[in-house]
Amino acid sequence: MARKNDSFYFDGFKQSADYACQAAHLLSEVMHHYEPDRLLERFDEMHRIEQAADEVRHGMMDELVTAFITPFDRDDIARLSSVLDDVTDRIEGALHRMYYDNVLEIRPDALDLVDMVERSCGKMAELIGELPRFKRSKTLREQVFFINKIEQDADRLFVEAMRRLHTTCTDPLQVLAWHEVYVHLELCTDDCEHVADVVDNIVMENS
Repeated sequence: MARKNDSFYFDGFKQSADYACQAAHLLSEVMHHYEPDRLLERFDEMHRIEQAADEVRHGMMDELVTAFITPFDRDDIARLSSVLDDVTDRIEGALHRMYYDNVLEIRPDALDLVDMVERSCGKMAELIGELPRFKRSKTLREQVFFINKIEQDADRLFVEAMRRLHTTCTDPLQVLAWHEVYVHLELCTDDCEHVADVVDNIVMENS
């Protein structure tokens, strides 16, 4: 019975991470092949991914209410499920801003940032894939550190991008729009780091 319950939660975490990766890939595709007239259509695609991720989280929470045996503390399961869902929500939020702030063209440094988001999500998914073996994994801590490093690199790129935006862009509406987009892109990597930190804490508490 315990093994079945463990598999249910670990599979749910993996599904959540996979949906975050799908959202990151879609955002990257939208930005690398930017078509403002198609943003509403792509927004609908993103929302379907976000809804699917929500369903996974809700299913895990419903099960957690009545579960007798869990792989680790219930609060940790709820916390990890929540921060995984935050990643997908934040990525959707970045696309929201591009749509309703009427971003007209993509700035090159924004492509570097979204590439970091996609990379961070990929590493996060690898980390979650290793979670079922957290008691004997030899690579899990290294993966946590790698995600932290991506977040630090994204921070530096964010500062440089914001500086260029406010010193070179002459359209105040586009400055406002890109300010919000840059903030959300950087927060996506923060959210991936939050997932890594929660996993790290779970490992330390249960090893």
